[in-house]
This record gives sequence, C-alpha cells and structure tokens, in this order.
Amino acid sequence: MPDVKVRKFLVSIEDVFHEGGPVAAMPYRRGAVLAVIENPFAGAYHENIQPFMGDLKPLGLLMAQKLLKALGCEAAAIEGYGKGAIVGEAGEIEHAALWHAPGGYAMRDVLGGAKAIVPSTKKVGGPGARLDVPVTHINASYVRSHFDAIEVGVTDAPRANEMVVALVMTTGPRVHARAGGLDARDVKGEDGLR
Repeated sequence: MPDVKVRKFLVSIEDVFHEGGPVAAMPYRRGAVLAVIENPFAGAYHENIQPFMGDLKPLGLLMAQKLLKALGCEAAAIEGYGKGAIVGEAGEIEHAALWHAPGGYAMRDVLGGAKAIVPSTKKVGGPGARLDVPVTHINASYVRSHFDAIEVGVTDAPRANEMVVALVMTTGPRVHARAGGLDARDVKGEDGLR
C-alpha cells in the first residue's frame, strides 16, 4: 500500500460569543483540521481497500494532536467531536469510509478514551466542495446541548484524484443551548450514549 501523500493542511478555529442572546462569559470554541491527501484508488475500482485504513492511522493521530494544540486547551476541555471526508470525482464514496476508524480512534485516543461513537459524514465532490461535519458529546451521544455541525472545505480541493479528510472538536455545548435532554453534568459515560 502506498504511503499517505499530503498536499496541505488547513486548521480553523472559531470562538462564538453569542447567537443573538446574552454574551457568554467563556466563548464556545469550535475547531477543524483538514488534510488534502492523494487518493491511491482514484480512477479505477479496487476490491481490497481496507489496508489503507492502517496507513491513515498516523495521519489521524497527527491531525487530532494538531487540532488540540490549535484549540489551545487540554484534552479534558474538549466536549464534542466529529469527522468527515470528501472524495474527488475520480474516487468513490467507499474511499471516504476508510477515514471512519483512523480518524475516530485517533481523536478518542488523544482525548483519553472518549466513549461515544464519533459521528461522521462523507460525500463525493469537486474543488471547493463543503461538508457539514456532525458533532456530538464525546462520552454520551444523547446530550442534545452538544448536537452541532461544523462546515468544512478547502477552496482548491479535492481534485479528482484527492480526498479531504477532516476532524472537528468543540469545547462545550452550543453557546445558547436550551433544548433540554440529558445534561452533560449527568453523563455516566458507560455506554457512549448516556
């Protein structure tokens, strides 16, 4: 299997102070890290693509560490996460699915063994394609206050033979969360749901 070839990284951080309501004492911080990589399967059908997931593991770990550093906080401050991928038009949606395990497990490891499944999305698209990456609480998927999405994309990617892989993290609930449900303070963290 070929080495993962990275063309570029993009990191973005967003601080949300309010959404029209009162200004938060501590802003809701959201961040994303994206890597534009060559898709070794572009242009032809390949039956055995699973080994590439192993090749992507170091990239996932590097990206999770890079994002945590950019957010400027300790792992304990991260409360939400998600992942996604955009495959260029010479690839197929299944190539994006190869990011599920390497991206998700990397974030869970960097964050100290988070319990909840890392939500994910994927699509095929061309340069400038945007992707809404879902976000949930890192230890309990039923915490409504942390349901969110972060739109990501790269202006010149993915080219036909590329993929854009993304990881996102947040530092808490939406800035004016008030839709009820399980409170983050009440999470047991046993099953990844509650």
